[in-house]
Amino acid sequence: MSELSLHTPDSLRSRSEAVAASLPALMADAQHLAASVLLGVHGRKRAGTGDEFWQYRPAEAGDSYRAIDWRRSARSDGHFLRQTEWQAAQAVMLGVDDAASMTYSGAKSRPSKLRRAQTLAMALAIIAVRGGERVGLTHLAEPPRGGQAQLMRMAAALMDGDDRPEYGEPKPQMMPAGARAVFFSDFLGEPAGIETVLGRAADRGVKGALVMVLDPDEEAFPFDGRTLFESMAGTIRFETLKAKSLREEYLERLAARKDMLRDMARRTGWQFQVHHTDGPAEPALLWLYQVLERQ
Repeated sequence: MSELSLHTPDSLRSRSEAVAASLPALMADAQHLAASVLLGVHGRKRAGTGDEFWQYRPAEAGDSYRAIDWRRSARSDGHFLRQTEWQAAQAVMLGVDDAASMTYSGAKSRPSKLRRAQTLAMALAIIAVRGGERVGLTHLAEPPRGGQAQLMRMAAALMDGDDRPEYGEPKPQMMPAGARAVFFSDFLGEPAGIETVLGRAADRGVKGALVMVLDPDEEAFPFDGRTLFESMAGTIRFETLKAKSLREEYLERLAARKDMLRDMARRTGWQFQVHHTDGPAEPALLWLYQVLERQ
């Protein structure tokens, strides 16, 4: 396929139709997951839904021109917004790795790592919006917003993957100061980028969680005899006659990667968790809710 054909009206229309067809299922799964967790938790305490004055804050990109408090702004060199209790709610930024490695599933009976990450991200976004908070995706240069329309925009953006590399890493374009963030990934690529992102987040007062999403086959390495290992994008191939002999070294490297991620998170005030796609999503979502509640 030529590079030009990737951008023809027909191909773009097909991609749009595929995204539109997948959206209802993703949103239904996310809404069901969010509802199951909301039944067992209380409302957030840090931001209410009232109209009482909360604070002034500096204007940011994406703020409405009409929202500026000109009387307060006249007393300084910058522009300020008068926030009510509801408007003072913090932003929750979500990053979902959509690299080719995330499309892996070791069995038809369980979702891919990407689908589980998308479902968890959207369920967390639904809970945040219902709590009066703003939500956004870290890979988009758009400010976080609230409301059902924002949820639909986020879901569509998550489903619209294209030109996926073998392995991904967080590359946030939007990380508002003081926000909370969650990155979902298998974190099997180069780790240097993750450390850089966490350092920059810490400098901006951003805290959150890393969720390592793995298929159980990646955790157990149940391979034996002659095996051909091939990456999801097909650029990496390795064949062995004794796959079982690689198991111990593989598990050691995976454990070392987990320890490294856990240490990175601890040093920057973040949290780390491993989630497996053969298990229920509810415990992971509840853990994330509680982590963000404490930050």
